[in-house]
Amino acid sequence: MKNFASAIATKLNIRTQQTEVVLSLLEEGATIPFIARYRKDKTGALDEVIIQHIQDEAKTLKVFEERKTAIEKSISEQDKMTDALQQKLNAATTLTELEDIYLPYKPKRKTKAQTARENGLEPLAVIVLEQKATDLQNIAAKYLNDKVKTIEDAQQGARDIIAEQINEDAQLRAKIRRLFEGKALVHSKVVTDKETEGIKYRDYFDYSEAVMKMPSHRALAVLRGFVEGILRISIEPEEESALAVIEDIYVKGTNDCSAQVKKAVKDAYRRLLQPALETEFRTLIKQRSDEEAINVFAENLKQLLLSAPLGGKRVLAIDPGYRTGCKVVCLDETGTLKMNDLIYVHEPAKLMNSEYTIRHLVEQYRIEAIAIGDGTAGRETEQFIKKLNMGLPVFLVNEDGASVYSASETAREEFPNQDITVRGAVSIGRRLMDPLAELVKIDPKSIGVGQYQHDVNQYRLKERLDQTVVSCVNQVGVNLNTASKHLLAYVSGIGTTLAENIVAFRTESGGFTGRNQLLKVPRLGGKAYEQCAGFLRINGGSNLLDGSAVHPEAYPLVEQMAADCNVQVKELVGNEDLINNIPIKKYITEQFGEHTIKDILRELRKPGLDPRSEVQQFEFASIYSIDDVEIGMVVPGIVTNITRFGAFVDIGVKQDGLVHVSEIAHRYIEDPNEALKLNDKVMVKVLDVDKLRKRITLSIKQTQDMPQQGGERRNRSVSSNTKPADLSPASMSDALNALKKKFGR
Repeated sequence: MKNFASAIATKLNIRTQQTEVVLSLLEEGATIPFIARYRKDKTGALDEVIIQHIQDEAKTLKVFEERKTAIEKSISEQDKMTDALQQKLNAATTLTELEDIYLPYKPKRKTKAQTARENGLEPLAVIVLEQKATDLQNIAAKYLNDKVKTIEDAQQGARDIIAEQINEDAQLRAKIRRLFEGKALVHSKVVTDKETEGIKYRDYFDYSEAVMKMPSHRALAVLRGFVEGILRISIEPEEESALAVIEDIYVKGTNDCSAQVKKAVKDAYRRLLQPALETEFRTLIKQRSDEEAINVFAENLKQLLLSAPLGGKRVLAIDPGYRTGCKVVCLDETGTLKMNDLIYVHEPAKLMNSEYTIRHLVEQYRIEAIAIGDGTAGRETEQFIKKLNMGLPVFLVNEDGASVYSASETAREEFPNQDITVRGAVSIGRRLMDPLAELVKIDPKSIGVGQYQHDVNQYRLKERLDQTVVSCVNQVGVNLNTASKHLLAYVSGIGTTLAENIVAFRTESGGFTGRNQLLKVPRLGGKAYEQCAGFLRINGGSNLLDGSAVHPEAYPLVEQMAADCNVQVKELVGNEDLINNIPIKKYITEQFGEHTIKDILRELRKPGLDPRSEVQQFEFASIYSIDDVEIGMVVPGIVTNITRFGAFVDIGVKQDGLVHVSEIAHRYIEDPNEALKLNDKVMVKVLDVDKLRKRITLSIKQTQDMPQQGGERRNRSVSSNTKPADLSPASMSDALNALKKKFGR
């Protein structure tokens, strides 16, 4: 892959040497998280995003080279390769260019042009295309035979040959392709008698938009309607523009031959060029839209995986329900299930028993926090718990995917003797304690933060989401003695088999006391150890550094630093004064450069620090269903999903409301991620409520003061580094008090 280094470096605007180093490390089996974290000195501190781009570009170039080789072989086997043709192939830079050059030589099913050639009409086609002959009728008559019975048949055959030649003209295809890029429109119309069946596609029953400007969510919606047989779509510029481009090249006069060429031009475009380019551009917008949707999903997933954890606390978790009751579980600090029970908080006759059960469990298991699933009956269950006034923090937990987990093989393996309701409640509690550790057990597509995830390329989606999970797991680090095999499997260099072996070894040995014990795990060799060791943590082990992100290969360096400071390593760790006075340049070697040493010192200041923020409580307004929502209300909410067209916000009424991108901030925003992140707490104003379709339209910017000139805001000031979506305690309190007064709650 080193052969691609220069081209990749140019495209990504980095140094060729950096690209070569990354490609070499990847070929040696290094993972992207490892390269980004522990080989900064070699790569020039390239981050994971750039390294991933290098890997992706290398794959693309490899596919290109393989296709070019196959094309060259095919043409050579036909004895049609020439120096000029080879030069064209060598000059091609995209797969599209290669395929255009190859088109005349590509084996194909029998065409009209091939039939015409077999009927002896190729010389006539040459004469017509030259457009010099003045007596076409007599010339065409010379080509009549058993299969070509009339002059019109002869002229038609000549036109078929010319049309195919026009279609296979690589330079012309490039020009028409540019015309499509600049002028083509996507048109969609409803299929006759499909209006009722396809009502959800109503916005696209008669719709058009520039193909290259169509946003991914609209493109995927139109394409889905097309696949389902609800919509007909076409992609093309104005036909007159396309014909003018072709005629400018091929029509060279005004005689009878020129008239035949004009007919061939129209036929070539309508029968061959336009359908081919329409298919090409439909594929292009699908690929482009897929990638955009996958990027949105990956960004949302990353933010969700890195959500603030509660940490190792004893949790009582509740999976709410009406008729079947609420399943209650108690978990210890490690997430181990201690017991489970069932309460009914929606039946008046059983409220007293339910209250007693909760109070008893809280006391018996010394519960420190309560987690409640935010699905059906979640808000009502929260209301019941808060009325008990137990002085414990209560959290509504997003339970998307909990039901998928509870029915999975993973859940059955963990809890073979428990039913799915118990497993679901455990998942809710563990998700509060450590979202990352729990969510890795669930198929990312089931977590509910995607956009058209079932319509996009599933292989590419899985690849990208797996990359995202790997990145997040290694960014946070993993406790070697408590992590599940599912979490360990995402650690750099490990994978499923080694994760299972690690857990088995841990169970047999009673736990790891040092990172070097990993080398005793079956099939975990030196290369895997190099890749994974720095991302695995052992708290309270034999070596203090095993609980940090310092890689074992750097332990001697840290020991030398401590010795030079006349202290033990344990006295150096966390000692800001000593660490700040360590001269970086003194320790630079061929193995450890400035980037690595700075990272080591940063880690020594706060070893094993979790990069995630701390979880915070949140209180919804006293509204519980869409029937309680009224236009004009200003209420608090939580951002649950971000798309390119806006953000979805949970205001506590089961149906998330949509804040269109134009209603996020007073300034222009192209991407909602510029102003919002998943789990942001925001104030929103209700703009519209469609109870029939269960849709709520919200605004964030209308809860804020309009910015005045000079960047000041009326009534309150907001610092320039504060996001427009930030929720101040004062504004939340005012809104809650107003709503409580309004509803008498």
